Amino acid sequence: MDIYSASIKYHKKLKGKLQVVPKAKIKTHADLSLAYTPGVAQPCREIAADHQKAYDYTIKGNMVAVVTDGSAVLGLGNLGALAALPVMEGKAVLFKEFADVDAFPICIDTQEPRELTRCIRDIAPVFGGINLEDIAAPRCFIVENALQDLGIPVFHDDQHGTAVVLYAALINAAKVVRKEVRTLKVVISGAGAAGTAVAKMIAPHVRDVLVIDRGGILHDGREALNEFKMELARLTNKDQQDGQLSDAIEGADVFIGLSVGGVLKPQMIKTMAKNPIVFALANPVPEIFPRDSMRAGAAVVATGRSDFPNQVNNVLVFPGIFRGALDARAPRITQEMKLAAVHALASMVKTPTKDKILPDPLDKKVAQAIAAAVKKAAK
Repeated sequence: MDIYSASIKYHKKLKGKLQVVPKAKIKTHADLSLAYTPGVAQPCREIAADHQKAYDYTIKGNMVAVVTDGSAVLGLGNLGALAALPVMEGKAVLFKEFADVDAFPICIDTQEPRELTRCIRDIAPVFGGINLEDIAAPRCFIVENALQDLGIPVFHDDQHGTAVVLYAALINAAKVVRKEVRTLKVVISGAGAAGTAVAKMIAPHVRDVLVIDRGGILHDGREALNEFKMELARLTNKDQQDGQLSDAIEGADVFIGLSVGGVLKPQMIKTMAKNPIVFALANPVPEIFPRDSMRAGAAVVATGRSDFPNQVNNVLVFPGIFRGALDARAPRITQEMKLAAVHALASMVKTPTKDKILPDPLDKKVAQAIAAAVKKAAK
């Protein structure tokens, strides 16, 4: 039985990966009076007078909404809100399993940015944080930016979770090939949510970043770029190089693929700098398979798949980031908090090797380390 057939059997058996389990036990009339009316009136009064009391009396302090519009579900595209529910359930399970954060899937049936923003704003009082998920670019940028005044963390994991784990992987891969991060020329294939966030994260710390979309290398002389790609063009490509992927990658130290399968050819790797690093993260088919990368001369290879070494998986970071942010009661997740997560994650691998640049995604100590670092950075 292949993984997809097994998954259908698994999901049909469970009929949902989540359930509500009450902390309160209702066995007596006194229990009922405390959990509900009349006793519940007093915490209501106190919360009305002081909204911070909600963290003391309700689920708010440990509850995250996992919110999607279903417009960019995994690598499957725009499947809509209902079809995104299995992914959002899975995300909520990972929050609980790795960081003891309660989370609930919210699949919103609109893809209009203002409506989506308004809906999230309206449900926010229940939650201590909002994890945006599988929302297509550029809508994801618009929605996330518009919600930064909520007073609780709003974090698009497809952007920032990916950026954090990739930067940590890059730090450790650079150690393996004995290069300084600040000397690296990095090429990113893909200018969507993940590619944009990765470029913004690493650009201040490397020699240069070139970002490629379907039209070629981003530069500020290109016509018809939207405002988000134009911003990216101005942050990257110091020499304003033009051309395609084959042009950008010549002499590059690092390739980061956040695009589509098969776009990186072995011959391109042969034109890269000595001991190149190749992160081919498209799923399920990477930009180039690890075996082909290694044969072409790649020194360190990573993918987004669990069946190859060096899996780049966001589960390494988002549970710990939210755990730390909730514990700190942070109003937002700052760049300093993200960088703290980067270095905490990278430090979990004491001696990186070509086959071990990140910890195992199942290692629960990772979330604890990241949470501690994020909480400290929030203060």
